[in-house]
Amino acid sequence: MTAARVELIRQKLATLDPLELDVRDDSHLHAGHAGAASGAGHFSVKIVSPRFEGQRLVMRHRLVYDAVRDMMHSDIHALAITALAPSEQ
Repeated sequence: MTAARVELIRQKLATLDPLELDVRDDSHLHAGHAGAASGAGHFSVKIVSPRFEGQRLVMRHRLVYDAVRDMMHSDIHALAITALAPSEQ
């Protein structure tokens, strides 16, 4: 189930044309947390995309959240995002 969620997140974020994309399931670090009890996971995403050039951090996060919107609260409890433009690497 976990690997399937990671792959689904990767597929949804592919719409942002990433040059680099790392999706990690960090759910094991949150065992016992109230959000973990629901079955939704904790994930970390590092994404580098030309779509982020000239975008403020809040807009970058909005683009990521919009891409995975239908997974929020059912499959994703928490999402840590590092969103960079290629010029920031």
